[in-house]
Amino acid sequence: MSTWVWWSIVAGGLTVAEMLTLDLTLVLLAPAALAGALAAGLGAPIAIQLVVVAVVATIMLLVVRPIAKRHLRQPKAIRTGAAALVGETAQALSAVDRDGGRIQLRGETWTARSWDGIEEIPEGARVEVVKIEGATALVRGGMD
Repeated sequence: MSTWVWWSIVAGGLTVAEMLTLDLTLVLLAPAALAGALAAGLGAPIAIQLVVVAVVATIMLLVVRPIAKRHLRQPKAIRTGAAALVGETAQALSAVDRDGGRIQLRGETWTARSWDGIEEIPEGARVEVVKIEGATALVRGGMD
């Protein structure tokens, strides 16, 4: 079997192995093996093939991998809208219980209910927003 075929098999094996590790290393060595296959196909001696593989592997790992890793990192999710209000502290404008009440949240008046349906929060107490359901904030007390 020709040397270029062996290099091609190595490239395929590296690609399959990458699927198992997901480390973004082995898949970058596969082009190096393909470069070795190309060199072998052009009739280069084994020493030249190994040099070609080493040069391409070095370039892939030192140049391409950091760029690829940077593109794979996702920025921290930004909460917007009602989701951004969860965890905020508010002031009870009236008593809040399972049936309702009012709070001041970020300078706006919101309808509110007790989050667990049991707690009764007195007027003036500080509360934490646990969830937003439509235009109603579900809150819990004990923030004082």
